[in-house]
Amino acid sequence: MAFSQEVKELIFNAFQDHAVCLLATVDAEGQPNISPKGSMIVYDDEHLAYWERSKKNALKNLRENPKVTVIYSNKRAFFAKEIPFVGGIIRFYGTAEIHEEGELRDKVFTMISKREQEHDGADEGFAVLIKLDRAVTMRGESVM
Repeated sequence: MAFSQEVKELIFNAFQDHAVCLLATVDAEGQPNISPKGSMIVYDDEHLAYWERSKKNALKNLRENPKVTVIYSNKRAFFAKEIPFVGGIIRFYGTAEIHEEGELRDKVFTMISKREQEHDGADEGFAVLIKLDRAVTMRGESVM
């Protein structure tokens, strides 16, 4: 099932909409980490992607355990009917792959926002591609 253009745009514009995409990871000992990812995009109908430039706990955890959850949260949806799903929250579940070089890395860089491309350290970053198992709203309704 394909993502709607509306969901693609919400994720791409999360930062400018004062919304957030959070990446939840777990290390080898089961310790969780949650990191905001301003470069999160819908790569295609089966994948999310983001540009990894901080190279801190989330990256360490991905190397130990590639299972992730991404949460898109837009609080405007709690107060208005502007968002096409209840509660303004989508949970994406999947498995991450790190791409430190190559065509996929370069393609993701061209897809992220100009703000992210010009951010300090962006030129030394790399792509993370997340193969999605499922994506659901707060009520458990599928969005893919």
